[in-house]
Amino acid sequence: MAFANTSITDVIATTIENRSRQLADNVTNNNPLLKHLDMRGNVETFSGGRTIMKELLQAESGNFSWYSGYDTLSTGAQDLISGAEFSIKQCAVPVVISGLEMLQNRGREGLIDLIKGRVKASESTMANNIEDGLFSDGTGSGGKIITGLDAAVPQDPTTGTYGGINRATATNAFWRSQLRDSASTITASTIQTEMNALWAACTRGTDVPDMIFLGQTLWLLYMASLQPQQRFTNPKMATLGFSAVEFMTSPVFLGGGIGGQALATDGYFLNSKYIHYQPHADRNMVPLSPNKRYAMNQDAEVQIVAWAGNLTMSGSKFQGRLIGI
Repeated sequence: MAFANTSITDVIATTIENRSRQLADNVTNNNPLLKHLDMRGNVETFSGGRTIMKELLQAESGNFSWYSGYDTLSTGAQDLISGAEFSIKQCAVPVVISGLEMLQNRGREGLIDLIKGRVKASESTMANNIEDGLFSDGTGSGGKIITGLDAAVPQDPTTGTYGGINRATATNAFWRSQLRDSASTITASTIQTEMNALWAACTRGTDVPDMIFLGQTLWLLYMASLQPQQRFTNPKMATLGFSAVEFMTSPVFLGGGIGGQALATDGYFLNSKYIHYQPHADRNMVPLSPNKRYAMNQDAEVQIVAWAGNLTMSGSKFQGRLIGI
């Protein structure tokens, strides 16, 4: 039986709805940062609000003291908790099928196969653009792109506002990430020394970087610095399909790649304990409408796959950036 335009009941919407969880999972599984955050439990949906808020412990209590016997203890009020505020970013990709294509794929199964192919293409498009957003500074597309690592761990952590907190203010020094800007161009013989220095700067007790992204230039230098007998792979990430060597105990990934946003001469030392990927609970790779959408002046049916959320941070001082040139 042939299906005319009006007799196909929400084929696009239901196909996307049935794949929405898989869409979200595939975006996460396509990216080592998101996969790592997911493994840590740091892929956290939020349910509403004007912005995404993250509570921060901005200082230690000033009431601590050593004492003896009946010494007086300080009980003064302490302003220890602050909050970072992140905008909700949105993105979408339409899935479109024309009336002619509906006629050409006459059976319902054939039509669903066609739509599945287009949904997969949309899935790939969404995943690639979100990955670009993860490395961005949040200013692209008129400030609508994800507030990514270039903003969270900037080249100059003493300037600018991030999460609504002005880093230039001395009292907000707790909100500055670490920086290692090499005095001279990094080479294969010096890169591990520079990485050691940044690792130490980002470390507090058991709080250590657990992911490293190196831009292509730095990644090639690091690989060149390794002797064959010293090239240890990270088995956990390898089993998930991500190729990574290790530095200290952290997997080292090639940041950027084909069409990527990461700067070739920069690297990120990340402590994922304080990094959060937060899609909205009702807008995580889902169709915008459960019903059919028709183009007003075209013989076509449209459905839109949509996402809303942002990358947030609750501990900037544990993150580091390496500038190689």
